[in-house]
Amino acid sequence: MRLVFAGTPETALPALRALLESSHEVAAVVTRPDGRAGRGRRLSASPVASLAAEAGVEVLKPAKARDPEFLDRLREIAPDCCPVVAYGALLPREALDIPRHGWVNLHFSLLPAWRGAAPVQRAILHGDDVTGAATFQIEEGLDTGPVYGVLTEPIKPTDTTGELLGRLAEAGASLLLDTMNGIEAGVLEPRPQPTEGVSHAAKLTPEDGHVDWNSPALHIDRLVRACTPAPGAWTNFRDTRVKLGPVRPVPDAETLSPGALLPGKNEVLVGTATHPVALGEVQPQGKRSMAAADWIRGVNLIGKDALH
Repeated sequence: MRLVFAGTPETALPALRALLESSHEVAAVVTRPDGRAGRGRRLSASPVASLAAEAGVEVLKPAKARDPEFLDRLREIAPDCCPVVAYGALLPREALDIPRHGWVNLHFSLLPAWRGAAPVQRAILHGDDVTGAATFQIEEGLDTGPVYGVLTEPIKPTDTTGELLGRLAEAGASLLLDTMNGIEAGVLEPRPQPTEGVSHAAKLTPEDGHVDWNSPALHIDRLVRACTPAPGAWTNFRDTRVKLGPVRPVPDAETLSPGALLPGKNEVLVGTATHPVALGEVQPQGKRSMAAADWIRGVNLIGKDALH
């Protein structure tokens, strides 16, 4: 089929590569406009835009998907289908109606669970044992369309969002390609999503990453892993923000008051509402990331120093 691929971040790259290497024709990609990134806040193209440019594929960067110039160009390209992975913008009815097989989204959850912007983060935060990916026909509702295919993926006890999303992106690329092949062959019919089991995955904000040490250790562990690598988990120490890498619950350690620090030879324990957790990597504001034991040796704990 003649395809126009829509996507923006690195998560979308495995699927785009799979389609570029397939028998289908990727006539163009649609991605978000260039954004500012890095310390210099320089304008830079999205990962999808960069890969498409390397492959010699036309790149479309509409400010909004309802822009008349973009819609006119899409009609000129006349795609059979538009596969989507983490594009990051809503698609209006005018765009949805252009490809004869519609727009097919690869979403990283087992729909109807975790519809929305942060399905992997929410699955980890909620303590789900299993997640997956689904391809579905995009409608005007948020992730409500009928489903073509699914795959499942266990969530490991130590998985961060970055690790789990990496596995789902690779496995999901094959699912999306299989879906394109099935649509082309006329052997796939999307099935309506169940009406039960619906949950919504709102985006996690930087403020959501602030660890409350009065929470149970299990929740803190899940929160930090869900916020890694983005938006990032953090705490305050002496009124200065410290970024946190994944922590490790230590159920058999002596009880500490929430936020209290207990340095050891090779680890640093922090009190929670239940048992302590051991800090992993930490990054004080303006400094490099380091092991918690190295950080604690450099701060010279005094009195009732604690995290909050």
